[in-house]
Amino acid sequence: MTSLDPEAARAALLTETDLLADLYRSSDPTTPVPTCPGWTLAHLVAHVGGAHRWTATMVTRRSTENVDFAEVPDVRRPRDQQAAVEWLRDSARQIIAAVGATGSEVPVWTPFGAPRPAEWWIRRRLHEATGHRADALLALGREVVMAPAIAADGLSELLDLIATGSPWFATPLEDGNTLALASTDSAAIWSVARSGDTVAWTGVPTEATVTVSGAAVDLYLLALRRISAADARLTISGDPKVLGTWLDRTAF
Repeated sequence: MTSLDPEAARAALLTETDLLADLYRSSDPTTPVPTCPGWTLAHLVAHVGGAHRWTATMVTRRSTENVDFAEVPDVRRPRDQQAAVEWLRDSARQIIAAVGATGSEVPVWTPFGAPRPAEWWIRRRLHEATGHRADALLALGREVVMAPAIAADGLSELLDLIATGSPWFATPLEDGNTLALASTDSAAIWSVARSGDTVAWTGVPTEATVTVSGAAVDLYLLALRRISAADARLTISGDPKVLGTWLDRTAF
C-alpha cells in the first residue's frame, strides 16, 4: 500500500506542517539550507506557508487558472519568529478548510496539465511539507525521521507527477531500462518502466535493470535528490548508470 486515504492525508498535512513549524520555532531563521541553495530556514518557511495559502485561495475561488501570489491574503511570512510559526501552522488548516468548503471534486488549476479535483492539492501540499521538513532537518544536521506510510506516499506522489509527462521532467528512462524501488520497512515496492515519452509504475515486483532497496524515507529522499545513491543506507543492484540517468532527469 503506497497511498494514504484522504483522511490520513489531511492528518499528515497538519502534522508535517506543524513539525516544520516546531523546527523553525527552536532554530536560527538564518540557518542556510544546503539542499535549497541560497535559502535559509526563513526562506523555507516563507515558501511552504505562502504556497499553502496560495493553494487555499485557488481552491476557495474554484480557479481553473493560476492565481498570482500578490492576490493571496497574508501570503507573506511575518518577520516575528513566533508569529511566523503560527502563520505556517494556520496555512495548512486553511487548505483543509478550503477543500471542505469548496468540495473535493471541484476542478482547480494545477501546474501539471489540466485542472484536477481540489482534493489533489491536499496530497501535493502534504509532500511539499514533507520534502521541505527534510530540508530543514538536514540543514540542522539532524536525522530525517518520517512515518514509513507517509514517506511511501511521498514517493508514490512524486512518481505520479513524473508519469504525467510534464515538461518539468525529461524522459527519465531509456528504452528497455526499468527501475525498482523496494522498501525494507514496509511491503511497498515501485516498479517503473518507460511508457512512450514518460514512465508508468506499478506496485508489483518485477525484474529491473536497477533495483534500489532501503527504508521508505531513504528511498523518498533519494528520489528527491536529498541524499545520494552512494548513501550507506541504500543497497543498489543492477546497472547504477540507469539510476544516475533517472536522478539527473527528475530534478524537482
